[in-house]
Amino acid sequence: MVYFMASVDSPEDNRGFAEKNEASFPILSDPGKQTAEAYGVLGSHGYANRWTFYIDTEGIIRRIDKDVNPASAGADLVQNLQALNVPKAN
Repeated sequence: MVYFMASVDSPEDNRGFAEKNEASFPILSDPGKQTAEAYGVLGSHGYANRWTFYIDTEGIIRRIDKDVNPASAGADLVQNLQALNVPKAN
């Protein structure tokens, strides 16, 4: 399994965010907002909505969580992976 975060912020801002929060995963930058727009997450305010896309190895979107709560995001992620029958890592 691979996971990452994508943001419409600049690479420099993302690097600062990652360092401040000790992120252990890649943070991708989409400052031109083309990817955010293509995935339908770009809000009218110009920022991306916090949605989680579960995409399988064939590139098929299996689930979209549009109700992401930062306080419970980790537990929600595990619950969604279990519901999609994604095997646990050893």
